[in-house]
Amino acid sequence: MEGKMMDFIKELQNLLPSDRISTNETILEQHSKDESHHEPATPQVVVFPLHTEEISRIMQVASKYRIPVFPFGVGSSLEGHVIPYGGGITIDLSLMDQIVEIRDKDFLVKVQPGVTRSKLNKELKKHGLFFPVDPGADATIGGMAATNASGTTSVRYGIMRDQVRNLEVVLADGTVTHTGNLASKSSSGYHLNSMFVGSEGTLGVFSEITLKVYGIPEAIMAARAIFSEIEDAVNAVASILQAGIPIARCELVDARSVKQVNIYSKTSYQEKPTLFLEFHGNKAGLAQDVEFTKELLVDQGCSDFVFETDSKAVQQLWEARHHLAYAFLHGFPSLDMMITDVCVPISELAGAIIDARQAMDQTGLDGAILGHVGDGNFHTLLMIDKSKKEDIEKADRYNEHLVTYALARGGTCTGEHGVGIGKKKYQKLEHGDALNIMSGIKKMLDPQCILNPDKIIDKY
Repeated sequence: MEGKMMDFIKELQNLLPSDRISTNETILEQHSKDESHHEPATPQVVVFPLHTEEISRIMQVASKYRIPVFPFGVGSSLEGHVIPYGGGITIDLSLMDQIVEIRDKDFLVKVQPGVTRSKLNKELKKHGLFFPVDPGADATIGGMAATNASGTTSVRYGIMRDQVRNLEVVLADGTVTHTGNLASKSSSGYHLNSMFVGSEGTLGVFSEITLKVYGIPEAIMAARAIFSEIEDAVNAVASILQAGIPIARCELVDARSVKQVNIYSKTSYQEKPTLFLEFHGNKAGLAQDVEFTKELLVDQGCSDFVFETDSKAVQQLWEARHHLAYAFLHGFPSLDMMITDVCVPISELAGAIIDARQAMDQTGLDGAILGHVGDGNFHTLLMIDKSKKEDIEKADRYNEHLVTYALARGGTCTGEHGVGIGKKKYQKLEHGDALNIMSGIKKMLDPQCILNPDKIIDKY
């Protein structure tokens, strides 16, 4: 094994300059984990390609020696997707960060996978455009496509799968292929975009991504709607959606979340279940939408409706929401965090959140519930001491409870975090015999099981 390892590393060293291939312990350690609670593991080597041809050659070497390959963006994933269990090659795509082409008249942009969401939107802004998918973290576009990310704006603009028009993918043997085109619709062939988006690096390595983008709205308005009960807040969301109001963001934070936000962000929000709302459109249309929304919320028990029209106040509101996890980590520096998510039909959402809160209280662990309730997706976070076996066991039992509740009501074990290693054990329960189809696709495209092995599908 030692000789084999040296051989494949030597071949990689012949492919890449010394500053773009590393066996340095610090670099290996940096690529041993993501932001999840899962145990880290180090790769044997980290490579930093600059273009598609280099990825192809790296995959050819990996295929020749049957060495596992793990694509890596910025490591912001939450289910252990990028952790290289068993060692092998980590392909760090962060240097592939070029915006290749902006086709403003087609509302399309072509990027390399290492482009971050913030960098993309900074460049698009010059053209009066923006990319809406907002998972909170400043993730790479490649990572967001790999996990089928969504976030706060998905209720209006859709999830990552809805934005991808074409992918350039390097397969396990180094073959380069494309999954789509530039047309706004197609009835030709199987929909390979949908198959590869969300595949978490198990079917291929993304080397170029073509995305749908949108015009920047003329006006943006945000609001906070405060309720005494979570059930009333969730029912209010259903009323907004049924009324056809084109709301851009609809986020729920429970009372515990608001308390931690106030401590961390120095805000003074009422510590009650709260909806954070955002509306996009023109000024006249927004005024009507907001007024109608307010009427609906009051009918559902909203005790206070606070407008945020100042840009700084709007920014503060969404920073408070996005930084909630860090608010807990900052408040409990000696503890670790377990974050999980599920998604259920809107009609089941109130019951699911109430059950999740009750189950959390029963664990005795501190935590919060929040989420993109406009599409039925909610998150829970628990503060745990990883040195205590009982804390880990409580967190695992809680996670399993959330998943089984969601699946029993027609939901899914993850709405946006992805499967990785953390949710793999629920795949058979959720998909049944369809998991055999997925396994068959994996074996056809990756017969040696070298692409992010043992994620989503069991290693073979």
